[in-house]
Amino acid sequence: MKFFRFPENQPYPFSLGELLKQQLFWLLLLRIVLYSLIMLVSLLLLDERFEAIVMPPSLLVLFTLIVYLATIVSAFTLMQSQGEYRRFGFIQTLFDAVFASMLVYLTGGSQSIFSSVYFFPIIAGGLLIPMKGGLIGAAASTLLYALILGLEIFNYLPDYVLFSSSFHTLDLFNSSHQFATKGLTFFLAAFISALFGSMLRSTTKELSSTQLEFGRLSQLYKEIFDNIATGIITIDGSQVITSANNATVSITGLPFLDMVGRQLSEIFPEINVTSESFRNACDFKRLDNQKIRLGYALTSLNQSLDNDASLKADPKENITIITLKDIGEIERLENQMRQAEKLAAIGMMSASIAHDFRNPLAAISGSAQILAEEFSDKTDTQDPNYQLTKIIVRESDRLANTITNFLRFARPENIDREWFQLAPCLKDILQVSRADQRWPATCEVTIKLEPNFRVRGDEKQLFSVISQLVQNAVPFCTKGTEHVEISGSYRKLSHNREIAEITISDNGKGVNPIEVNKIFEPFYTTRPNGTGLGLAIVKQTIEAHNGSISVKKSTMGGACFVLRLPHPDDNNTDES
Repeated sequence: MKFFRFPENQPYPFSLGELLKQQLFWLLLLRIVLYSLIMLVSLLLLDERFEAIVMPPSLLVLFTLIVYLATIVSAFTLMQSQGEYRRFGFIQTLFDAVFASMLVYLTGGSQSIFSSVYFFPIIAGGLLIPMKGGLIGAAASTLLYALILGLEIFNYLPDYVLFSSSFHTLDLFNSSHQFATKGLTFFLAAFISALFGSMLRSTTKELSSTQLEFGRLSQLYKEIFDNIATGIITIDGSQVITSANNATVSITGLPFLDMVGRQLSEIFPEINVTSESFRNACDFKRLDNQKIRLGYALTSLNQSLDNDASLKADPKENITIITLKDIGEIERLENQMRQAEKLAAIGMMSASIAHDFRNPLAAISGSAQILAEEFSDKTDTQDPNYQLTKIIVRESDRLANTITNFLRFARPENIDREWFQLAPCLKDILQVSRADQRWPATCEVTIKLEPNFRVRGDEKQLFSVISQLVQNAVPFCTKGTEHVEISGSYRKLSHNREIAEITISDNGKGVNPIEVNKIFEPFYTTRPNGTGLGLAIVKQTIEAHNGSISVKKSTMGGACFVLRLPHPDDNNTDES
């Protein structure tokens, strides 16, 4: 398929001036042909058997050379000219009228067999320059013919004409009749040629404009076809690939020339061209041996315009358009969405079940505590019944704590943001932590922050976050030399944004680099008695505050958790 593109500053592919210039060249060529044929006919009529008035050979050759020379000069002038083609056309029309008059005068005047040559400048002028050109040609031809008739009345004709046996002198009446007849004929021819010239000019404009629009549409089609992100292939009725766009080349990895002209089944063996489904899929192996999942749709275009059922349409005219798209990522996302929907349903059901477990579990724990108190009053604490009861109490508390964490993760609490000082909050955290029996007496906690260091957020939730990180750090510290450091500072990022940064560091063994991206995932834990929800809840809470959490290696050798909380006007916490 060819695509045409024309200059945008022209209303159609060729301007009227250029079109008229080409037509003028054709006029000059036809003049040469016409007078060459006249010369040959004149040479044949020199035979005495023909009763016709012709020019002597020498005069005939001279006349023909004059016409040739004038035509050659006109052609060179036309080639050098850059405009004024209408004026040039008028001049050539007058030249042709003069040449026709000379021919008629030299071949018998009113009795010349070449008087019909007058129609050449009339018709040519009407076609080249509608109406005006034809009228000028008709007027010039009529006046020159009248001049010839006048000269004929007074016998001002060449001697070989006057003494020719075929010449008969006309009187004034017959000359007037000849003038009227020829003049009317000339002007009638002028009007007819002008009519056809106008129609030709109008048709040329419409055709040129249509061709321009077709060229623009073709160019637009080509640009859309080549730049659209969806792969497009067209096949004919024989299932031979006739075209393919750039997206198809990108999707398949096959060069354009390796696809066009080959059978569809050779390139895409799993595409079913008889499928009527709007959504089809198949596997495809690229040139680099990578397997991808292709989605495709088919649209048939029957280009046969013949409604006669008796005539067999060319099967190559039945075009099928096949659109291709790599749907591997789409299918993966769809599977993820389905899986997420399942997990969401399971999560809601699990949260409901966990909520229903809390009351029976509270009853079990309360009953076990009562039994433990009774056993401790009546028997020795080493009694097996007492020990079993304590196990029930301990595991019930652990299970209740797990259910609480699970519900906090599944149903996050609303955030009540307000400014508060972090130092008092940290003191409360340490007080609660040290009251726990599992807190080691050798653990040292260092707090480094300004007395008026404040953050904006939900104090209750951030209390739980920092408490979780502190209690999570202690078990990983070296026993007997546990050290945890909590610090806070303000940091300015790009665009003059400011955040509050809180770090919790320890002197433990740190986080394995392989596990850095996993420790915040739900239910992932490396501790034997861990639930895997602690750090997941921490991350969820910080992100709900429009903040972020990360982990890196501490200067003390262990892990360093960094919390970043934005100021009220900052909603984006990414570092510069």
